[in-house]
Amino acid sequence: MFRIAAFTFVIQLFVSATAFASMPTIAAEAVCTNGVAVINYTSTSWSPNQFEGENSNIAILVNGIQVRSGAYVYPGNSFSGSVPAPSGDTAVIAAVAVANWGNGALGGQAQSTTVSLPTNCSTVIGNGRFTGGGHQVQVASARVTRGLTIHCDLLLSNNLEVNWGGNKFHMTEHLTTVSCTDDPFITQAPPAAPLDTLVGIGAGRFNGESGYTIEFTLVDRGERGSSVDEAALRIYETANPGNVVLNIPRQVLTGGNLQAHYDQPHK
Repeated sequence: MFRIAAFTFVIQLFVSATAFASMPTIAAEAVCTNGVAVINYTSTSWSPNQFEGENSNIAILVNGIQVRSGAYVYPGNSFSGSVPAPSGDTAVIAAVAVANWGNGALGGQAQSTTVSLPTNCSTVIGNGRFTGGGHQVQVASARVTRGLTIHCDLLLSNNLEVNWGGNKFHMTEHLTTVSCTDDPFITQAPPAAPLDTLVGIGAGRFNGESGYTIEFTLVDRGERGSSVDEAALRIYETANPGNVVLNIPRQVLTGGNLQAHYDQPHK
């Protein structure tokens, strides 16, 4: 009986050690990028081997809210990304193994790290706005209607509509968060404006259905817009951020023009 009990105990230890070994790792830092605080992260599998360390669904959480997801795919078994930093002095970034591991071990493991958030990225501007000039603004596969008007405050109404591949997203009038900055290394004139970069988050409707969020960056680098201005667009289901319906990293416009202005009431 003792030998059987001891053998069973050894098996339990082995299983426990195997489950513990199947662990996602997370490394992160918060930095200022174009005047805005962002969190850069890298998540890596516990094992670089094929099958053993693969996992098809690793959730990335910021302060307990899922903001991204990725997969450990051989070779590499690692992925990286960036997310807007939340308000506050610190943030907890976590990687959670949602799916099972390639070696058959059950998922559910998590690892987290705490980062300090920068508080002096730049002076936030509150009296400017962005418009879309020329023909409709285009970035990669997405087209933004020429009615684009985004203000640097949360009070005034805004207009932002994105169309791509038969899909349509229309943002509600008021932003959730907005940050407008003036990068000293960017010359956006003409015309003169108090900002050159706008980063915003808003809610809206995707193909007529509410419950979606848009994260966007607009950069006016002067004329001509379609060869120098930049934009990034990310649209996802608010309750399930892993359901991303459009993801265009920041890049130079393929058409149209982004224009920074003074807001008329503040000029």
